[in-house]
Amino acid sequence: MNQPQLIHDLLTNSRTIAVVGISEDARKPSHYVSRYMQQAGYRILPVNPSVTDVLGEKCYASLSELPAPPDIVNVFRLPKFIPAVVEEMIALGGPASGWKNLWVQLGIVHEEAAARAEAAGIHVVMNRCILVEHQKLEQELTRK
Repeated sequence: MNQPQLIHDLLTNSRTIAVVGISEDARKPSHYVSRYMQQAGYRILPVNPSVTDVLGEKCYASLSELPAPPDIVNVFRLPKFIPAVVEEMIALGGPASGWKNLWVQLGIVHEEAAARAEAAGIHVVMNRCILVEHQKLEQELTRK
């Protein structure tokens, strides 16, 4: 699937977003981007082992602790941590178990991890900001 279509489908059809690497610090992109998405109607599932709650939601130590697979796993971690996220999604059953979509934020690139995810059937959006892409979609919808 081409990236624009995948982004459109993810933002239109998703309701839950696990945010790996979310921060309690409101000045950090992981926090304010997640707050924006929450205000846009998405449920945020924070994932950070050193935080207990953020944005009014319980924080989970890892993806495996989530109560159910999210529609999107959105990652705000350094590139070197992306392979571990991909491996955890695959270990949890990958797409067959609901772990279908990986979003790696703007400025974060790990081609090998993305290729591994895609080989396992996971859709990948990489080096894109979910907030920016959501705003673009909203603009398109208001023009129609």
